Amino acid sequence: MSLVHLTLADAIKKLRAKEISSVELTKAHLEQMEKFRTLNAFITETPELALQQAAQSDARLKDGTARALEGIPLGIKDLYCTKDIQTTAGSKILEGFIPAYESTVSQKLLDAGGVTLGKLNLDEFAMGSANTTSGYGNVLSPWKPNDGRNLPLTPGGSSGGSSAAVSAFMCMGATGTDTGGSIRQPAAFTGTVGIKPTYGRCSRWGIVAFASSLDQAGPFARTVEDCAILLREMSGYDEKDSTSAKVDVPDFTKSLIPDMKGLRVGIPKEYRMEGMPEEIEKLWQKGITWMRDAGAEIVDVSLPHTKYALPVYYIIAPAEASSNLARYDGVRYGLRVEGENLIETYENTRAQGFGREVKRRIMIGTYVLSAGYYDAYYTKAQKVRRLILNDFIEAYKKCDVLLTPATPSAAFAIGENEDDPIKMYLNDVFTVTVNLAGLPGMSVPVGLSSNGLPLGLQLIGKAFDEETVFRAGFALEQAAQFNALTEMIKKAA
Repeated sequence: MSLVHLTLADAIKKLRAKEISSVELTKAHLEQMEKFRTLNAFITETPELALQQAAQSDARLKDGTARALEGIPLGIKDLYCTKDIQTTAGSKILEGFIPAYESTVSQKLLDAGGVTLGKLNLDEFAMGSANTTSGYGNVLSPWKPNDGRNLPLTPGGSSGGSSAAVSAFMCMGATGTDTGGSIRQPAAFTGTVGIKPTYGRCSRWGIVAFASSLDQAGPFARTVEDCAILLREMSGYDEKDSTSAKVDVPDFTKSLIPDMKGLRVGIPKEYRMEGMPEEIEKLWQKGITWMRDAGAEIVDVSLPHTKYALPVYYIIAPAEASSNLARYDGVRYGLRVEGENLIETYENTRAQGFGREVKRRIMIGTYVLSAGYYDAYYTKAQKVRRLILNDFIEAYKKCDVLLTPATPSAAFAIGENEDDPIKMYLNDVFTVTVNLAGLPGMSVPVGLSSNGLPLGLQLIGKAFDEETVFRAGFALEQAAQFNALTEMIKKAA
């Protein structure tokens, strides 16, 4: 077996047993990055730094001071500020920006012994569902449909670089961010596992903000266990982040038991949406059967305000984005396009530095926050957001975790929905409720579509109950026995 095909958990064991070295493991992943460079998953690669860190990890492994992730090669989404490494947020307006500090989450991974392979591509400022809005070019999925159409597919967005890199075995795990589904949708599209933890579980300090009340850091990996290991190391209270929660961080790996005895799994009727492909419905039914066979009780629940989630999200998120992105003005950092006066410099810089999707969302956000529209749109959206949370609170009186589809379809071709922003926004239809309610949600790959592309199911848990989400995810993973990823990469290579 190639070193890159090891799971993260297995690699940790082999490193500890001195069967392999971190330098060997890192070199194997750097070679894989070279093989799959055409996917455009990385914006910035850091091979010299990675090999330096790997050598330091080998020294620690040798002298018995190894940490939890010692010597494991990881990719970091380019929304995380990384000390002395360019951080762009996928935007030309930040090209050349070198932070003097490290985000809390990426620092935690470094402190746990992680090796940094580089910064992963993303939709510009995390705004998108297909990784086609990046200022550094589209990311491509390593998957190909088996229907004879050799079309380049989206790896999902905004964390498309993360999902593509993990699914192409370029790194053992990666960080992502999820504002409306940007971890779970890419994971579903690429046959990987991705979890958005409870809002406040991971610090947002040092992560470039999109929508501050919705953004949350989380990991990608190829197994549920690997995600549990990564999230354990990424989590924890941070006094530098006022939205960080002072809660204990459990060892999520201890939740990974293959049965669901004593747990109730809720099935929300509102997620059976008109026009949903039959294969998504069938897969959902299969997931329900797997949960029942694992010992869970299946319970029907209702989330009546689900139908308002997308419009609420596309009011609140752009509103917060328009405020957060006001700081990019060409004065303090990043791109500066001179004008005849200060106002013209602002205008020139933002006009040239921001892409179309970012401009669209700034305009929407500014509109809904403007005098005369604030109460009609933003205030009303916040009230409905509370009703969406109340729906979940009521549902969890009957169940412990929810099972839903992760996406309304398999991955689509690059450019397929580009001319219709609304159609693109509908990709988040099953995921945005979770961000609005601040709950944990995970996508687990469970099967293939009719044209041979990955499909995932989503598990949604109670606030700060990632343990139950992991338990249910592990049971789902064991039942599905999804192993198409390795075969796909062997063919692609």
